[in-house]
Amino acid sequence: MKQLKLFNLLILLCCSLAAFAQEETQSDPELITDRPDATESPSTVPVGLLQIETGAFYTSFEKENIKQEVLGYNTTLLRYGILDNLELRLGWNFEEGRTSVNGTRLDDVQSGFSPLLAGMKVNITQENGWIPTIGLIGHLFLPLSASSDYRPETTGVDFRLSFDHTLSEKSSIAYNIGAEWGNDSPETAYIYTLAYGYGITDSFGVYAEVYGDFPEDSKANHFWDAGLTYLVMNNLQLDATVGTSITEGQDLLLSVGASYRIPK
Repeated sequence: MKQLKLFNLLILLCCSLAAFAQEETQSDPELITDRPDATESPSTVPVGLLQIETGAFYTSFEKENIKQEVLGYNTTLLRYGILDNLELRLGWNFEEGRTSVNGTRLDDVQSGFSPLLAGMKVNITQENGWIPTIGLIGHLFLPLSASSDYRPETTGVDFRLSFDHTLSEKSSIAYNIGAEWGNDSPETAYIYTLAYGYGITDSFGVYAEVYGDFPEDSKANHFWDAGLTYLVMNNLQLDATVGTSITEGQDLLLSVGASYRIPK
């Protein structure tokens, strides 16, 4: 299957990154990523460092014998720390969408880059007792950077507040609240995420999450996913995720990826 070949290529990429990751030492800052879940971390990348978070995904949804499939070949997010509490963010996805009717795949294929994501994250506070770590994240989605199949007429915008609480030495809970405007729609969609993470060992972690949105003039959308992370080195983490929707809209989500922080 095409998606299996894609995942195999990503695994080879991860193995190559592992070789470069040997340069990091145990004294380097903790690697905190914004993938694989939908919940963004409130923490920023250390000043002067570049972090690359990339992956691939597959989603499917079937209704009345019409099946929609989306394969994301690239979901790269670049994060660069410019101050102790401020990072710049650039992201760009390459996706392919296919439609099947009664089991027959149509020739029409949507393919190309989504709008370029450009934004920043500010770390507002560090955890102190009952006060969580708090961050503010904002993005613009620029239409001119998108392929014709995925190009909206207007610029999209989103923002969210991100929170993180330590529950124990091995577990934590994180959540986001915010809003977004996009897909040429004037209505606001209020977004939320809630994720629980648990460290099985110093290298292996698992998480479970619910997330969704509440559009002003449409039905709410709710999803769940769960996955695992593996810290190969201090600056390299691999991940895998599976999920689906709670409301109608998604039958299956599969995702794999890697996050790599380039050493100085």
